[in-house]
Amino acid sequence: MYPGAIAAVTPDKPAVIMAGSGRVITYRELDEESNRLAHVFRAAGLRPGDHIAFMLANHPLFLAVTWAAHRSGLYYTPISSRLRTDELAYIVNNCGARVFISSADLAGVATSITAATPGVELRLMLDGAAEGFESYEAAVAAQPVTPVGDECLGMDMLYSSGTTGRPKGVKLTSTHGPLTEPGMLLKLIEALFAPSAESVYLSPAPLYHAAPLRYSLTFQRLGATVVVMERFDPEQYLELVERYAVTHSQLVPTMFIKMLKLPPETRTKYDISSLGYAIHAAAPCPVPVKEQMIGWWGPIIHEYYAGTEGNGFLYVNSQDWLQHKGTVGRSLLGVVHICDEDGGDLPPGEHGTIYFENGGRFEYHGDPDKTRSAQDPLGRGWTTLGDIGYLDADGFLYLTDRRSYMIISGGVNIYPQEAENVLAVHPKVADVAVFGVPDEEMGEQVKAVVEPVSMAEAGPALEAELIEYCREHLAHYKCPRSVDFRAELPRHPTGKLYKRLLRDEYRPVGG
Repeated sequence: MYPGAIAAVTPDKPAVIMAGSGRVITYRELDEESNRLAHVFRAAGLRPGDHIAFMLANHPLFLAVTWAAHRSGLYYTPISSRLRTDELAYIVNNCGARVFISSADLAGVATSITAATPGVELRLMLDGAAEGFESYEAAVAAQPVTPVGDECLGMDMLYSSGTTGRPKGVKLTSTHGPLTEPGMLLKLIEALFAPSAESVYLSPAPLYHAAPLRYSLTFQRLGATVVVMERFDPEQYLELVERYAVTHSQLVPTMFIKMLKLPPETRTKYDISSLGYAIHAAAPCPVPVKEQMIGWWGPIIHEYYAGTEGNGFLYVNSQDWLQHKGTVGRSLLGVVHICDEDGGDLPPGEHGTIYFENGGRFEYHGDPDKTRSAQDPLGRGWTTLGDIGYLDADGFLYLTDRRSYMIISGGVNIYPQEAENVLAVHPKVADVAVFGVPDEEMGEQVKAVVEPVSMAEAGPALEAELIEYCREHLAHYKCPRSVDFRAELPRHPTGKLYKRLLRDEYRPVGG
């Protein structure tokens, strides 16, 4: 299905509800808006296989813009609204965008890249005017609400969050097939989460990220209503589940942690019994956090491990997770291999780089070196996301950490995720990052940077308390030797931590 087919049957059904403003976009409006913009693309000379980019916050028309590109056979790149001039210009240029769309609230950074992005032929601004941009509303108003004559499937080309360096554009192969062609994600969601036209999907994360965008589009393909939070707030999330009788939602572990730290009377205030599927991914979830969430919400929590690259998909439900605590699941797409540095297979229980065999194919746009770095050294066609982990005897995968974050101290490999998982559940910790810093004797030593629940408590006493707490749960060499405090850590709204930014502060220039 697609918006036009659904609008023909239920034109007045909400396709999008904005959580904060309450604004509703019906399926008729979604269909007509995306058709008008598709005609704008065609009038600008864009044909299937061409590229657009857009930078929007969680705007009411975000999904309409996406559908316009998707039904025009275009590659489309939604860009984080948090990026600054250099980062934004890099992505717009790198993806080869011929059209760039933004909104008046982001006009400052959107207009700052005009001179640096000469390949952009058309710039459109929502909700107001800006120098160098045409009015989006005026451009679409002159176009018909009927589909373009050569409708076909487009494809997202999303960029990594840039947590470990320059963002990478993940380019998948587009079939440019008919709009009714089911994709692998649709098949997986239908098989695992029982969606229907009666479903209500709550999206609490930024739509420019892979999972929120792809899941929202997939639920709309089924005729469901998507409720979009402009930004995540733990109590508002619970209130929205009750208000809209939400049936499905996707979260990240930091959202679980924030909800668990609400006062008990707030947590029990709302009726969340309609929620049948709470899906999480994107970042490792500490075992105690997930145990508490299953205890609170029941066995409705589902986890998967996958990447924007689409080279594999693992899944675990609550029941299996409780039998294999800490796992991110067993493979449903691609055969998982754990390999040593030379590409050799490792046995169950041994830590190594995670590779997928027979998974989806991808490339990093315009960067053959990065593409090769994601392939196994023995040339078997296996690919990796750069994560380290191990398999148990039953084939369940456990993540250890990102390969690039591993600490080597005195020749010993230390995975900072272990200490992060311990410290994250300390009652005085709101957020935490653990990483290696230079050490003359050991090469690296373990450092923690903590966002405390109260900055008033930050200081030597809390530092000692956290180090001792970590040592009660882990071997001493895995625990931080020192703790610094920050009012806020640089965390991406999708839950990923910009650990590179923190780590770089502690390293000498050029080090």
